Amino acid sequence: MGDRLLGRDRATSRSRFWNASNHREGCQNVRSGWRVREPEIEDPRAAVAVVSRLLRSGGPAVAPSGANLSFSGYIASVYWVTPARRLLSARLMDEPKPKPKRRRGIYLLPNLFTTAALFAGFYAVLAAMQGSFEAAALAIFAGFVLDGLDGRVARLTNTQTEFGAEYDSLSDMVAFGVAPALVAYEWALSGLGKVGWLASFIYTAAAALRLARFNTQVGVADKRYFQGLPSPSAAAIIAAGVWIGADHGIDGAEVAWLAALVTAFAGLLMVSNFRFHSFKEMELPGRIPFIFAVVVMLGYAVVLLHPPVVLFAGFMIYAVSGPVLTLVRRRQRKASRRRDRSVS
Repeated sequence: MGDRLLGRDRATSRSRFWNASNHREGCQNVRSGWRVREPEIEDPRAAVAVVSRLLRSGGPAVAPSGANLSFSGYIASVYWVTPARRLLSARLMDEPKPKPKRRRGIYLLPNLFTTAALFAGFYAVLAAMQGSFEAAALAIFAGFVLDGLDGRVARLTNTQTEFGAEYDSLSDMVAFGVAPALVAYEWALSGLGKVGWLASFIYTAAAALRLARFNTQVGVADKRYFQGLPSPSAAAIIAAGVWIGADHGIDGAEVAWLAALVTAFAGLLMVSNFRFHSFKEMELPGRIPFIFAVVVMLGYAVVLLHPPVVLFAGFMIYAVSGPVLTLVRRRQRKASRRRDRSVS
């Protein structure tokens, strides 16, 4: 059987040397190696049966060029020489590899926060349809807080998944895309006719485009900045405006055009190329200075003075900061280029 292993033909039989520690069937001990003569096999299937037995036993080999190869690697490197080798290589390559078991189920904790944010957006729509605009605004702000918590909980508990990322995007679309537009429409924009629903649609479509662009830029864009106004911040501007009107008893029809401009303005900022600070580089250490606690306390006190007005002013400043900072950077770049040209 050893004389019939891996032959090319009867006229051109040659010798190959393989190192082996144990006896191989069909091998003859020659000095420090095992000599295997290529046989004269006309039936490729008979050769496969013989070589398969050697492959199961394993063992290192030395090719004629002196390169160390495994027996199977050497056979694969010369598989095109004879039909037997071609058949053996095809059988080795076609062996099915065990597929990794797919883990089923989802992580509960971060998705609970995402579901709560989704429910907050849904409740905001229902409250606006019933005329409870203050409750609708508070629901949008509740979704804002919950949306910030689900990602942090996932990172802290090491439960980040692709499912969670996609689910979070869908939740953001409802809570910060559809809900604010419908709340603004029910409060002030419905009296404007086509202009009103057009402003609402611009905001909704811009939120969808903003989320789609963000998902495609994950892992590529600079994490220190957002490209375009984040949808939660845009939703906070509209919710705070509606909250101010409901708190002061302002009828939405009286400020319908202003509400339409603010809604469209927030939507267009979401799809703009202006860069906004993400504040993700601000990592709080385990211990913080005492003055930081004082600043946080003062911040809470300022917000509690008049929450809707303070929140509206804060998010409007953040919305305007993007275009202003972008224009300032462009001017600085142009000035630096002029200096370089003058120096050169």
